[in-house]
Amino acid sequence: FNKDITKSIKKIGHVNTNKIGIYKIEYYVKYNIFINKKIITIKVIDKEAPKIELTGNKEFNVCPNKEYVEPGYIATDNYDGDITNKVKITKEEGQIIYEVNDSSNNKTKEVRKIEKKDIEKPNITLNGESNITIYLGNNYNEEGAKATDNCDGDLTSKIEKSGSVNTNQSGTYTITYKVKDISNNEASITRTIKVVERTLIRPQGGGSGKGIVYLTFDDGPNAGTTNVILDILKEEGIQATFFVTCNGPDYLIQRMHNEGHTVALHTATHNYATVYASDNAYFNDLNQVSNRVERLTGIKSMIIRFPGGSSNTISRHYSPGIMTRLTSEVKRRGYHYFDWNVDSNDAAGASTNGVYSNVVNNISLNRENVVLMHDIKTTTRDAIRNIIRYGKNNGFTFRRITNDTAMVTHGVNN
Repeated sequence: FNKDITKSIKKIGHVNTNKIGIYKIEYYVKYNIFINKKIITIKVIDKEAPKIELTGNKEFNVCPNKEYVEPGYIATDNYDGDITNKVKITKEEGQIIYEVNDSSNNKTKEVRKIEKKDIEKPNITLNGESNITIYLGNNYNEEGAKATDNCDGDLTSKIEKSGSVNTNQSGTYTITYKVKDISNNEASITRTIKVVERTLIRPQGGGSGKGIVYLTFDDGPNAGTTNVILDILKEEGIQATFFVTCNGPDYLIQRMHNEGHTVALHTATHNYATVYASDNAYFNDLNQVSNRVERLTGIKSMIIRFPGGSSNTISRHYSPGIMTRLTSEVKRRGYHYFDWNVDSNDAAGASTNGVYSNVVNNISLNRENVVLMHDIKTTTRDAIRNIIRYGKNNGFTFRRITNDTAMVTHGVNN
């Protein structure tokens, strides 16, 4: 008939290209009394191999004294999705083999090379500061170093130290610390110590009070530090001033008093929000610590130090102008308040050598020196003997604060 009947063709069936399978599509056409059919078979298959992604490096070093720990892997397939749980792992000499098949039996393999070796140096760090200056004739306190290793753990006991310091000879000295791990990887670090002679500045005219050092300690007492400081003060024949709180054991306050030191008042709580909430709040706090000292010593102390010093600005947050009022009122009530003109910086975290340097570098023979320290700090405990010996060797006199001592105060900032 030679007639185009394409538009009359019918199709039966459907192909889901997202699902593996065999699909049949039937095409038929009817024209007058004639019917013609044709069937097409279509296969949807997956020929793409899955992927294995290894966590970490494909070449992996394992400590000789440790077992390999699998860092992880992920297997995914374009059709099956996550097939990590189907991964098979085989351990062979020097390698880990990862294999996985998807549901269409497409295969993938990855290999991680494993070598038993340690190429990483130990980590070595100094205790204390790397550069230290001490004065001729004073002691050098060796603070040592510590070392750790990725394979061997703590190697501090394996550190070898070389070098020495002659504190009787001016010069620059180097202490070297070396350590090796079991695989012979070596690390080292050095400390430089300068021993220098301090030039004495002699006061002109020799007025009273010049060259006096008042060692003052805040925030105690504290077992483990205050008692050791008291031992050292006794051995060195030095009297000091302790601005105490309501913390710590009673017997240490009694010992301070019995051994001739000044037991002065700091604060009961040392909580700025409490102490500086109001004028009454300050005196309530002060009375608590005052009552404690009087109960233990039989003396009503009239020597005080404000928490943060009279120049503190933190009190602004709680009561504007309170330091201006308090510095006037405590004097009206007969108290003597003391700040400081030498700061050891122990409260800011200075090391033992740092505490020593901060004090001896800033005391002067041309004035009275009120030194701020904290007897709760181990660094101060460990530095105090050398501070005293420096002072003795360089013309200073140590005294305790009394009611007759002229006040050393800061400018008020609130």
